[in-house]
Amino acid sequence: MSASYMLPYAVLLLRSGEEGAFEKVKEIMVKAQKAPDLSTERKQQLFMNYAVASWKTGDLDKGVRLLEASHRDSPCGLTYQSLGFLYIEQGDGEKALSYNLEALEYDDEDPVILDNLGQTHYRLLKDKEKARPYFEKAHQIKPSQIDTLYFLSRYDLAEGKNAEALGKLEEALEGRFSPLNYVTREMAEAEVNKIKEGIQEGDS
Repeated sequence: MSASYMLPYAVLLLRSGEEGAFEKVKEIMVKAQKAPDLSTERKQQLFMNYAVASWKTGDLDKGVRLLEASHRDSPCGLTYQSLGFLYIEQGDGEKALSYNLEALEYDDEDPVILDNLGQTHYRLLKDKEKARPYFEKAHQIKPSQIDTLYFLSRYDLAEGKNAEALGKLEEALEGRFSPLNYVTREMAEAEVNKIKEGIQEGDS
């Protein structure tokens, strides 16, 4: 009944993505609510874990509602990162933009918040040029960030810089993927293979 054990275990389960892992996370987080060592910071992590597990088990709206409640209680960087991403997943461009701009005011050096803004413009508002500076700044702050590397590789490919794109994708594959990544390991591997095949065809 210790949050200091249950919360990290839940994160490991979320990262594993194994069958039944997300349901297990929800069970553990319900128990963790009664943990005697559940501090305010740990409670925010609990909400995030449960929200992500809800999203991954088909209830994105519930995940959003949980994080919105957490945000009203105590705004923090973790909530801004997670809720900003889930708003993007909901597909409402205006809502995602408004919240992620608020997050940027909270911390304009947070690479996840910057990436969320980049994804908002790129994926939802279809404005790749407006998205690019956010991805570039996020990359400067955290060069290993998986989603940022993936989206920057899209610009490289559009400009015919296949080797640069390949380098970014291979670097992304060295990272630790999480449920809060837009890019999956399979997506990145497929892109790497596609570029390598293209290079080989060009050489032949």
